[in-house]
Amino acid sequence: MTSTSHSVCNLCEAICGLQVTTDGNRVVEIRGDRNDPLSRGHICPKATALADLHADPDRLRTPIRKTADGGWEPISWQAAIELVAGKIVSTQKQHGRNAVGIYTGNPSVHSLGTVTHGLPFVKAVGTRNMFSATSVDQLPIQLVAHLMYGHQLQIPVPDLDHTEHLLIIGANPMVSNGSMMTAPDFRTRMRELRRRGGQLVVIDPRRTETAAIADTHHFIRPGTDAALLMAMLHVLVHERGISPERIEHLPLSGLDEVRALCATTTPEWAGPITGIDATDIRSMATYFGSAQRAAIYGRMGVSTQRFGTVCQWAIQVINAVTGNLDRVGGTLLTDPEIDLVARKLSGRGHFDKWRSRVRDLPEFGGELPVATLIDEIVTEGTGQIRTLITIAGNPVSSTPGGGRLGRALDGLDFMASIDFYINETTRHADVILPPTMILERDHYDLIFHQLAVRNTARFSPAVIEKSRDAKHDWEIFGDLSRGLARARSADKGFIERLRRLPKQLVPTVRARASSRMLLNVLLHTGPGHLTVRKLLAAPSGRDLGPLRPGLSRKLVAASRTVDLAPSLITGDLARMHTDLVATADDELLLIGRRHLRSNNSWMNNSVRLSKGHPRYHLLMHPKDLAAGGLCSGDQVMLKSAAGSVEVTVAESDDIMPGVVSLPHGFGQNQVGVRLAVAGLIDAPSVNDVTDPLRLDELSGNAALNGVPVTVSRTVTD
Repeated sequence: MTSTSHSVCNLCEAICGLQVTTDGNRVVEIRGDRNDPLSRGHICPKATALADLHADPDRLRTPIRKTADGGWEPISWQAAIELVAGKIVSTQKQHGRNAVGIYTGNPSVHSLGTVTHGLPFVKAVGTRNMFSATSVDQLPIQLVAHLMYGHQLQIPVPDLDHTEHLLIIGANPMVSNGSMMTAPDFRTRMRELRRRGGQLVVIDPRRTETAAIADTHHFIRPGTDAALLMAMLHVLVHERGISPERIEHLPLSGLDEVRALCATTTPEWAGPITGIDATDIRSMATYFGSAQRAAIYGRMGVSTQRFGTVCQWAIQVINAVTGNLDRVGGTLLTDPEIDLVARKLSGRGHFDKWRSRVRDLPEFGGELPVATLIDEIVTEGTGQIRTLITIAGNPVSSTPGGGRLGRALDGLDFMASIDFYINETTRHADVILPPTMILERDHYDLIFHQLAVRNTARFSPAVIEKSRDAKHDWEIFGDLSRGLARARSADKGFIERLRRLPKQLVPTVRARASSRMLLNVLLHTGPGHLTVRKLLAAPSGRDLGPLRPGLSRKLVAASRTVDLAPSLITGDLARMHTDLVATADDELLLIGRRHLRSNNSWMNNSVRLSKGHPRYHLLMHPKDLAAGGLCSGDQVMLKSAAGSVEVTVAESDDIMPGVVSLPHGFGQNQVGVRLAVAGLIDAPSVNDVTDPLRLDELSGNAALNGVPVTVSRTVTD
């Protein structure tokens, strides 16, 4: 007998509401929930593929351990927990706390149980060798928020539902549905913008799906966005002038420094560097400055480059000096029911408190840049990583120099993975502990309500009963934390860390509380006095209203002002002036791309998502193909300073001359990977040619875009 329940898609930041029809433990149909106040019925193909993920025979349900011959065998939960906890403790006892490394992938923040219980486990391990997907993604955004607003999660988001002029640089929300800006159904929101008489402008080296619906699109040479943004600042500050009336509501400091910093960064200076005509730069800035309600938004493309932090800083400054910060239709801070900033449930962030052992790279928020994970594994000495724990992550696919990292993993003394697939990374593990998937567990999004374009609250209980032998992620982390304590003979340090948690959480953590119980505690003390029971009575979620001004009240910076000129960032502008120069016309630069039917590296095992036109070819402009004597469909060698891969090239007018594009998330056809559908796709991993040595030197974020490459025909016998 079929039944329909409300749920949520947690595969990307859009957190779309779902209606899931089931027959027992079988998913019959997945539809968008039209009553959800945030997603409003929207879903993309990934949501329907949750049915494939649930039924996937390759998905692990119980722990497995590697055998002496390289195969796998089942292992009990108790034995798996004791093995992992024991190896962590023995490694640290013999080689020191930092001999254990931890890598967490971005699905970690898409799971309530990992957010509530994963952090205490990680803190209990007590290593400084912490890494995550943050430093191949949004690290510059969080660093800028920390320096300008006083907290790594105090990030103003575009008020999409009221803006009249949206400028997007290095982002593709038509595919991502927003990122660090939770905005499901971006297409409809842009239709509503046009009905208000608004305008969408996109700047990107590729005519992306978002650029295709824009009023105006400008190609830009990869990695030069900082020059464009500084030139726009020059126009806004020195040519158009700052309107005192527009910014009088803002608590700003550092405005005089900004004036000085952009005095010479004219459109004429930026034009040859960016490939955008000076006249177009001036017009772009002028139109933005004259709009009553405008917002500029930049994401992955401007973060993962050599001046990612400067780019994200300049975006914030542009919104501020035009008076669009903390303005309806501009950029605003959210008012989530569980405010991680106001409630002090997340650390403010800190920067450069310690550095990596091998390359002397700075930490941020307790994490080191993942581009140096390889070095910390292979370089001998005190603090060398000998045991690695990966949590919902696939760094062999998602971090630069992935092939080299994969080889390095084989040299570890021990490796454990909390994951439900045997993929490019977990195939190297000694034991894998698989959690349940989203339809089998409760969910409340603690992170992305903090970044959403509308304030809502929604609790989604499990719609399918998990199998008897399965465990939720919060159960796994709870068991591991207690296993560590036992292995350390009731380690006093672990108990002390529990005492440092928010007071309302300590009793329930000690009582082995579920993630639902912890959520209820957090909700009960919120401004709306919601509870899990109240949210269960509103299965589509509670609408808490549009974004609204309130920066002065919410700002947590010690100065009580927005620092427009943090010395750490302004000091990096000299490097920008030195390094950003016009490049040779014959140089090819590599960028990535994303597709609506994929999400990082783990969606290719669904037949419905992987079928259809191939999405893994190297896109190349016809002029560049002709210059290299190549034709669409040729097998070519893509080569960088870090490595090379063979790939099929495809002609595209949507790519800027001098630029080639290869998507992330492929390369699963490797020995030992158990992904039957994904393994049939003959496509390389782009991170076999991205370079761990190319970074945003300020933040340590990986520079995955703008990588110099060559493309040549593959020589065949």
